[in-house]
Amino acid sequence: MNLANKLTLLRVIMVPFFVLFMLVDFFPKNYLWALAVFAAASITDMFDGKIARKYNMVTSFGKFLDPIADKMLVTAGLLAFLKEGLCNIWIVFIILVREFIITSLRLIASSQGVVIPANIFGKIKTVMQMV
Repeated sequence: MNLANKLTLLRVIMVPFFVLFMLVDFFPKNYLWALAVFAAASITDMFDGKIARKYNMVTSFGKFLDPIADKMLVTAGLLAFLKEGLCNIWIVFIILVREFIITSLRLIASSQGVVIPANIFGKIKTVMQMV
């Protein structure tokens, strides 16, 4: 497993820790810990792609896991915010429906042998969601 894939896997592993710090208040300053974990996980998203492209480490595993890791992190954040009353259910609903639709379209295209690559708009969307 290469470095880029390890960073992506690390992001997946960090998601439960973000949720733990966000929702369990027996940690002092739990929101700050949650923010630190979320920020670190978000930064791995930037680095894994750059490293994979720069050092020719792009793999099928990475192409598969990277968007899943992104969706896990963003969904965990939205659901934690929803549980804490920090965002409206309609925001979460719209974002999740959009994610399911795009993922479904990508799966259908993939089954037909068509790969829909990520573009700048998807990257901007992910960054905006993480911010």
